[in-house]
Amino acid sequence: MALIVHKYGGTSMGSTDRIKNVAKRVAKWHDAGYQIVVVPSAMSGETNRIIGLAKEISAQPDPRELDMIASTGEQVSVGLLAIALQAIGKQAVSYAGWQVAIKTDSAHTKARISSIDDAKVKRDLDAGKIVIITGFQGVDESGDITTLGRGGSDTSAVAVAAALKAKECLIYTDVDGVYTTDPRVVSDARRLNTVTFEEMLEMASLGSKVLQIRSVEFAGNYKMPTRVLSSLTDPLMPLEEEIKSGTLISFEEDTNMEQATITGIAFNRDEAKITVFGVPDRPGIAYQILGPVADANIEVDMIIQNQSVEGKTDFTFTVPRVEYAQAMQVLSNDVQANIKATGIIGDTKVSKVSVVGVGMRSHVGIASQMFRTLSEEGINIQMISTSEIKISVLIDEKYMELAVRALHKAFGLENS
Repeated sequence: MALIVHKYGGTSMGSTDRIKNVAKRVAKWHDAGYQIVVVPSAMSGETNRIIGLAKEISAQPDPRELDMIASTGEQVSVGLLAIALQAIGKQAVSYAGWQVAIKTDSAHTKARISSIDDAKVKRDLDAGKIVIITGFQGVDESGDITTLGRGGSDTSAVAVAAALKAKECLIYTDVDGVYTTDPRVVSDARRLNTVTFEEMLEMASLGSKVLQIRSVEFAGNYKMPTRVLSSLTDPLMPLEEEIKSGTLISFEEDTNMEQATITGIAFNRDEAKITVFGVPDRPGIAYQILGPVADANIEVDMIIQNQSVEGKTDFTFTVPRVEYAQAMQVLSNDVQANIKATGIIGDTKVSKVSVVGVGMRSHVGIASQMFRTLSEEGINIQMISTSEIKISVLIDEKYMELAVRALHKAFGLENS
């Protein structure tokens, strides 16, 4: 009997009526002969509400205690879904992450999964039960509850699917798949039937909100077939029709790769740029700047070091906007005096726009076409980064939507 893992996002679990619809969909798959594990998120807005309460009490709540309270939203979801399934005649049992157990490191609010004990879950599945496991959370070696960071339920679901050797992991959300870009920005964006793991990884890392990046990493590492579907469709629609209605993350490049040069346009509004001026141009200086930033658990993305002039250079990099203030504090307190930099400035009004596609490997001129398109729209490029299958630029945030629309049209994505 094949095993399928379902993951439902906060919007899918946003009310008791929607939870009842989730139960009907899960029951349909179970009736079709599949073993089912469900990993739901907290009800929409609940985690923000809980964290907001903590921040009303303290501007800097202790991370361990934040995890303790933030994990409760998912526990409510799994309990309600189990009750909804039982109400329609299904055997269902819910577990918190620490009961399974989903074991993690001790990096509170940003924990990483180290292992999953699947024995209890397998016993329940073999007994014919539908098993529901909290997403977003686990337990460390000390027995403390941990959370995986925002969007961590996707990671939990793919990790559970990999641990249980599931046939597929189905990610149900409020959109019906992965699009060439955000349809709210470009009205004629198209849904993709398939997207390669590499493309999805780049798109997730570049700001696409459909899947959380660590879930895509898990899917790639364990070759776990993952499909993005909408939970807002008829829960009783035929399985064959439902499967075809989303986007499959594939682990083989499309045979039409030569024709599909660019798969999509990704963007991220949540960027901030920091420049450290007058940095001594010597070996190890990048580490002296970025080491303390990394030690503060702040992610660094795009990096540029300027040409050396009279033994001095400027060092520019980007961080998530929510971590900008902390990064500036680290640089001011721990870095500037140590390296004798002449100054530090930052800009939180920037955005990143990227073109992504495995077809870039076999096509030339993608960068020049991208840069020409932006130039024709009067958009200045502040930073550039590339990989084998993507080109990213940092621009003023006020031009972000214009850039996305122009690039989507320039690469013909509405017609591909």
